[in-house]
Amino acid sequence: MVCLVSRTGRLLQRYDSLGRRQVVGCIPYRYKSNGDGTPSNDLEVLVISSQKCQKMMFPKGGWELDESREEAALRESIEEAGVIGKVECELGKWDFLSKRHGTFYEGYMFPLLVKEELAFWPEQNLRKRTWMNVKEARDVCQHWWMKEALDILVERLASLQHHREQEITSCL
Repeated sequence: MVCLVSRTGRLLQRYDSLGRRQVVGCIPYRYKSNGDGTPSNDLEVLVISSQKCQKMMFPKGGWELDESREEAALRESIEEAGVIGKVECELGKWDFLSKRHGTFYEGYMFPLLVKEELAFWPEQNLRKRTWMNVKEARDVCQHWWMKEALDILVERLASLQHHREQEITSCL
């Protein structure tokens, strides 16, 4: 069961030793299916619109005191994008300036291999979600640090695919 209400407020919000708000996000991804239903090598990522305008980004939000970074990443993906999946190894940490608030933030990004797309989710009336290929997502994503995280994810997945292909070849 999924909670259909987003967390609000800053009471449990984490800040680093310099007073920067700590945020956590994820890049939801999947592989397109072939005509026979088997997964292909065509990677798709899920981008969402921001609440205030139609700029596109990946799900992200405050990391709270009662959760791990991985739990925060999964919560944000459910609240903002309506997807559930497996949170994988961290892609990195970025320090960035919020144009909206004029303050510095510390952001962590994770890949999320999507297992389920929800029909109903907390912010479905506030955001649009769109599956697209990596190039399209990179073009529309408004945050430089999220684009860097996407590049790291693509490189990591390509390396894993290459490793698997080498294992298969060595077994023949």
